[in-house]
Amino acid sequence: MSDVSTTPSANDKNIVVLTHLGGALFSFIPALVVWLLKKDESEYIGEQAREALNFQVTVIIAHIISWILMFILIGFFLMVAVWVANIVLCIMAAVATSKGEPYQYPFALRLIS
Repeated sequence: MSDVSTTPSANDKNIVVLTHLGGALFSFIPALVVWLLKKDESEYIGEQAREALNFQVTVIIAHIISWILMFILIGFFLMVAVWVANIVLCIMAAVATSKGEPYQYPFALRLIS
């Protein structure tokens, strides 16, 4: 992840905060829309939207694995853990980015670069 040399504007911060929070409610859709529409407009928005999109894709993969593992019962616990982690990490990302800090999700697969 590259350092952003300029301080993001208040508008950039608001867009990124909504992108991260939107992931907790609407999965990958907000991150994908913001990344496709705004990635060239602001380096900060582009980086954070890509980060949110990668994390939400990771969450979807984890939910699929959890669903498969439900046949041996451990999937129920894993599904709840992934759901809680998604909400907590999205809130942590929103708080960090509201201060203009770049946020990198732990455990996220970096599929989109």
